[in-house]
Amino acid sequence: MNEEVFPGPVLGALRASPERVAFVQGGRVVTCGEVLDLAARLAAGMRAAGLGPGRGVALATGLSPEAYAAHLAAHALGCRVAAPRPGWSPRQTEYALGLGFDAVVTSPGAPPAPGPRALGPSRQAPGPRALSLGPSPHAPDLLAVPRAADLTPRGRPGDIARLTFTSGSTGRPKACAQTYHAFSLAYRRDRWPAPLAELMTGFGRCLISESLAGPVMMTYLGRCLIAGGTAVLPGDDDSAPVLPGAIERHRLTAILLPPPRLRLMLATLDERPVDVGSLRAVVLGGSPAGPGLLTEAVRRLGPIVWQGYGQGEAGVISMLTPDDLAREPAARESVGRPLPAVEVALRRDGSAPVAPGEVGEIWVRSPHMMSGYWNAPEETAEVLRDGWLHTRDLGYLGPTGLLHLSGRSRDVIMVNAEVCYGGAVERALAGHPAVAEACALGAGDAETGEAFHAFVVLTAPVDREALLALVRGSLSAGHVPRTITVVDAIPVTSAGKPDKEALAALVPPPGAPTGAVSPPVSPSVPPTGSPTKNSPF
Repeated sequence: MNEEVFPGPVLGALRASPERVAFVQGGRVVTCGEVLDLAARLAAGMRAAGLGPGRGVALATGLSPEAYAAHLAAHALGCRVAAPRPGWSPRQTEYALGLGFDAVVTSPGAPPAPGPRALGPSRQAPGPRALSLGPSPHAPDLLAVPRAADLTPRGRPGDIARLTFTSGSTGRPKACAQTYHAFSLAYRRDRWPAPLAELMTGFGRCLISESLAGPVMMTYLGRCLIAGGTAVLPGDDDSAPVLPGAIERHRLTAILLPPPRLRLMLATLDERPVDVGSLRAVVLGGSPAGPGLLTEAVRRLGPIVWQGYGQGEAGVISMLTPDDLAREPAARESVGRPLPAVEVALRRDGSAPVAPGEVGEIWVRSPHMMSGYWNAPEETAEVLRDGWLHTRDLGYLGPTGLLHLSGRSRDVIMVNAEVCYGGAVERALAGHPAVAEACALGAGDAETGEAFHAFVVLTAPVDREALLALVRGSLSAGHVPRTITVVDAIPVTSAGKPDKEALAALVPPPGAPTGAVSPPVSPSVPPTGSPTKNSPF
C-alpha cells in the first residue's frame, strides 16, 4: 500500500490499532477496524457505480463515521472529491454540483440533491448519479454491496484530489483544486513541522463539530486519527455540543473553533462553570483573534491556545503557538510565524518588494497550496503568478519574524469563520426594483466576529423582509446584513468611489434589530439615535 498518498497515512494508522476507538457519537462507539470496514464497503459500492481515478464525487453527507469513511473510500479510489458547504443557497449548490461530478453521495433520509446549474439556462450539464450512505428512496445504498474493496490508494500524484469550495459569495463558489501530492502532505507525519507535531500530542480526544466541507475540520480529523486520538462527533442527544459543557461531558482534550465561539465559551464559563481541566489544545481559526481575547483565553485556560492563519487557496500559512504568546507580548497582535515549508513575500502592486516592517500584499509559495481554481483559468491567473499565490491580504513581518495582518485588499469579511464579500450583498440588494443604489461594509460583531451593515437608496417604500429575502435566496447566511439603513445618497470620495469611512459613522449601534431597515438619514451626518433618525421600522 502506498502509505504516502492520501488516505494511506490514515488507513495505516487505523490498521495499526483496529481495536482503538476512532469515533464517539452520542452513545455510539466506532473502532478503527470498523471504520476500515465501512470504507472498504463504500469503496466497493463506489467502484460498482463507476467511480475511480479522475472521476468526480461530491459528498453531501453530514457529519458521521460513515461520512468520513466515504471520504476515505473516494480518495482510495483516486477520485476528485468535494463537499458542498452547509448554508449555501439551492442555487449555489446546484452550481457546484455542475462542475463535472460523476456522482453525489448523500446521507440516508436526505432529500434528493438538486440538479446542476453550471452552464446557464440554455445549456444544462448532465446530472451526477445519486448515491446514498444507507437505505434511501432517492438513491442506491452504497453499503448494500455484498463485498468489500481493496483500499490500496490509487490516487495519482498529479491528479486533483480535493476541491475546497470558497464561500460562494459571488453566487458562484470557486473550487480550490489540490493535487494528490499537495493534499497528501498534510497527513505525512514525517513532514509535520515541529509546532504541528507538538500540537497534535494534545489531540487525544478532539471535538469535531463542523462540516467536513471545510479544510480545517477535515484535516485535523485525519491528523487526530493518525496521532492515535479519538474524534468526538455531535450525536442525536446533543446535535450541537455546546461549549464548554461538552468539554466536561466528553473529557475533551482538543477543540477547534473561531474566535467568536471562544468568546462565547468564556462568557458561558462565567455564568455556568464546568471542569475544563482535560483540555490540552485550543485551536483558533477562521479569523484572527484580537490581543484582548488571546490574553483572556490564556489566563482562563492556560498555555494551550494556538491560532492558525491560512486560506482555502493556500492552506495553512502561519501558526501562533503557546510559546510565542508566552515569550513575546507583540505575538498577541500577530498570526504567528510562517511554517517552515511556506515562503512569504510582501509586495507592492504584485511585484516590487516592500521595505522591512512595511505593509504590503501577502504572497505565499508552498508545496501544499492549490494548483488553481477548477475550470476557471482567468480567475486562477489573477491569483497565481510564477508559482506564487496572491492572498489578497495585507500585512507585514515584525523584527522577530511574526506575521501581522493589516487588512484585506478585497472587500471581504469573516462571518463565523466564513469568507463573505460585500460586493455580493450589494448586487443582491440592487436586484430589488425599489433599490437605486446599495453599499455594504463590515464591522466587528460580538456574535459572529464580523457582520455586514448595508445602506440603500430607495425609489419607493420597501419591506425589509423583501430585501433580506434577496440576499438569503442567492447567498449564504453570513451575507445577510445585520442592519439595513436607508440614506438619501451613497457618499463618494474624490475618486468617485463609495466613501465607506463616512458610511461607517452611520452604522447603527449594537443592539439594533437584525435586518432592520432604518429611515433615511443624511450620509454626511452621523445618526443621533432619535426615533426620526435611526429607529427601525
